[in-house]
Formats: sequence, C-alpha cells, structure tokens
Amino acid sequence: MVAVINFSSSLRNVMNYNENKLKQDSQVNDVDGKTLKKAEFVHSSGYAKDTNKLVFSDRFKRLEKQMRLNERWKKSVVHISLNFDPSEKERFEKDKELLNRIADTYMQKIGFGKQPYLVYKHNDAGHPHVHIVSTIIRSDGTPIQTHNIGKDVSNPARKEIEQMFGLVIADNRKQKEAFRLEPINAQKVVYGKSETKRAITNVLDAVLNAYKYTSLSELNAVLKQYNVMADSGGDNSRINRKKGLVYRVLDDNGNKVGGTHQSQRLI
Repeated sequence: MVAVINFSSSLRNVMNYNENKLKQDSQVNDVDGKTLKKAEFVHSSGYAKDTNKLVFSDRFKRLEKQMRLNERWKKSVVHISLNFDPSEKERFEKDKELLNRIADTYMQKIGFGKQPYLVYKHNDAGHPHVHIVSTIIRSDGTPIQTHNIGKDVSNPARKEIEQMFGLVIADNRKQKEAFRLEPINAQKVVYGKSETKRAITNVLDAVLNAYKYTSLSELNAVLKQYNVMADSGGDNSRINRKKGLVYRVLDDNGNKVGGTHQSQRLI
C-alpha cells in the first residue's frame, strides 16, 4: 500500500475533483461486466447521516463548518490517496467493505480517527485506490499537527496496515512509481469563455497542491494540459528579481492569448 497525503486551501476544488468523477463512466467493468463510474462514494465517518443518505451539500457543509472553527490555517483540507497493488483488485471486488475498513484503520492510526472524513473509491486506474477528504481542524478549533506526518506517522501506519490486512508490501521505488496519481481533473481555461483570473486560480489550486516540482519546465508540463503556462519573465524583469511567476492563458495550439495572472507562488 502506498499513501499519498496532500494539503489544500480549497475544499471545493478537492471535493469537485472527487465528485465530478461520480458522474463519469470509466473504461473499467466490474465482475458482472457492468461499466463502473470513474469513482464511487463508498464511506464516511463523523457525519450524522448514514453514508448512503449523504448528498453533496451534506458532505461539503460538514467539513466546511469544522474548517471555519479555525480560519487562520489556510491549508486545512487534507486529501489522501491509498493505493494498492493491481494484483489485489479481485480481493477488493469480492469484499466490498475491505477498503472502508482499511481507510478507517489508516485514519485512526495517523490521528484523524475522530475527524469527519469522506472516502471515494476510484475506478479510473489500473490499481485499486481510494481518496479520503478531511480537515486538520478539530472540533475544538485546534489543528492536528502535520509536520513530517508522511515520514513519522503515515509510513509506520502503512507498514502496520500491510501486515494487519495481508496487503502487498510497497517498500521499493519501482512499486511506488507504479502508483503515481493521474493528472488532476481541473477544467481547461478557455480564453473568451472563462473568467481568466478565477479560472487560472482554480487550475493553480488543483495543480500546485497535488504535485511537487523541481523545475519550471516540469511545472509547465502539467499546466499546459489546462491551457495555462508559468512564465518567470526576463532576466532583468521585476517578476524574475522577486522570484515570482506570471501565469498566461494558452489556446489549444499552445500559443499565448489574452490575459495573465501574476503570483508570488514559487515552485
């Protein structure tokens, strides 16, 4: 099992990433030959209603209400993916509740057991995986400390869960690379149809919170999928001196068009 933890300032973007997939057909069929949706909402914890009775507004507002208990923390949304070896797909299909039990155990072990959270099973990749959406803000308004949570908390929890549930052990680099997440499902920016600044901001919130970059070219490789590119300006420009970036809209041929959105966000 491989666990990937990301933090975001936008609950709506994270929710939309998962909720939009609920409406889309996947290329994958279940054991009965029925075409699956790209995602299924399969589990929840910390909600007053049963999972199957929660509509989108219930799911969203519960988390939003708790986040508002401490608005000083900007990146208070936690978005976790638990990824499993492709060979375990049949096992999860036979035991529909197994992924939910693993998700509950993982959240308990990393200190989020008392938090409200949502679990989505994604069917749009070659390996079984779930996405979990929660918040670091507790019911008393204090934040859960997440410094080094991956190394110090999540990794030991992952190893325990692999043993508890008899999962394929994911300890080497090749296995972890096999679970690399697909690109974020952000909407393309269409010049003349999208409100430029807001559309670019939505793309940046999705992409910058989900990927790690070591160069501007790596960042642009993803941004260009959404008709956006990052520009650091000329060598003597004010943007370059301040180590900022200008985000530009592209047409479908990759040419710069229309307006820009300036930001001091660094890679």
